[in-house]
Amino acid sequence: MNKLFWFHYLFWGVYYWYQLSHPSDSKGYYHDASTAYDSWFEAFGTDTHFIEFIGYPFADVLGFTYESMLALFAWFGYLGFLYFYVFFRENIKTSPKLWGIELVTLFLFLPNMHFWTVAFSKGSLIFLGIGMFAYAMRVPQKRLPALLLSSFIVFCIRPHVFMFLGAGAVAGYFTGKEKVPMYQKMLVYVGFIGGIIVFSDTVLAMANINLEEEGVIEGFEEFASGRASSLSRSGSGIDINNYPLPLKLLTFWFRPLFFDAPGAIGIFVSFENLLYIFLTLKLFDKNIIRYIKNSTSLVKMSLTIFLTSSLALAFVMANLGIAMRQKSMVMYFLFFVVVSFLDHKRQVKVQRLQLQRRKMETELTLNAHA
Repeated sequence: MNKLFWFHYLFWGVYYWYQLSHPSDSKGYYHDASTAYDSWFEAFGTDTHFIEFIGYPFADVLGFTYESMLALFAWFGYLGFLYFYVFFRENIKTSPKLWGIELVTLFLFLPNMHFWTVAFSKGSLIFLGIGMFAYAMRVPQKRLPALLLSSFIVFCIRPHVFMFLGAGAVAGYFTGKEKVPMYQKMLVYVGFIGGIIVFSDTVLAMANINLEEEGVIEGFEEFASGRASSLSRSGSGIDINNYPLPLKLLTFWFRPLFFDAPGAIGIFVSFENLLYIFLTLKLFDKNIIRYIKNSTSLVKMSLTIFLTSSLALAFVMANLGIAMRQKSMVMYFLFFVVVSFLDHKRQVKVQRLQLQRRKMETELTLNAHA
């Protein structure tokens, strides 16, 4: 984790150099956080306002420079990696490897994950919230403060992502193989379902969906179509409005590849996307359905979060640059499913070897007595 810290802050320098010659939302956040508000709570709100709300006491009151704000939010991003690291270590019993490298270590050092979590922006803070949420869900009754804080952070930045986390938590807790007391299940169910109902108006408002004039499905389709069209007009955009759903998902998960990479960063991300493809192929196994059916609540939670968020984001992420940034929020949940499955296969293999050894020892003992 010490090496990861310095690796992460290396990307603080890379991002700072990158934004000198490219547009960056972080510049606008810093300007507003340091000059646009007369008091702290005047800045409070969801979406971009929440980033300015968090930045206000540092940029306006303490006088942090723009570079200092980047360093602060890079630290928030690093904490997100810390929480995901604990999440993986607590729930993976063996150490699956790829090319001699532990997969958990490999996941932590993927460059694209770091590039988008060092900026004074939504990406750093929501990554912290999602990582903290995953950490808390292992024992939510003991980590309730972390669960509440992470849910608050995610909701304030992206309410629809909070809905995906809630759906995953409910699905995992009600279908996992663990024997969870009913009161804990009901606590999770009431908490997240109640939160979704209470704040549903905020979520729908962010997508400009009016239930009095249109249904949720129709409103979302109109919003997604308009969003994708506007994004596809940028230099790194692609028009996916007419893509079938499977191709939209593949585009979101695994593109850009080398033939459509938008610039130098896209080339680096293409290498990562090849790794994503390779890891995903590990799930094409004859035993995967049985494993998912009998898996833990955290595996089912992760799979639900990954699929539901991918379905929603794939409709609107026509811009490859935005896709590279947005999918960093959810790819660790796919990684967790993959490494959990590989961990399960290794445990089964070890158990079979132990059983064969016991049989051999028993046979040798019987032959010795004979």
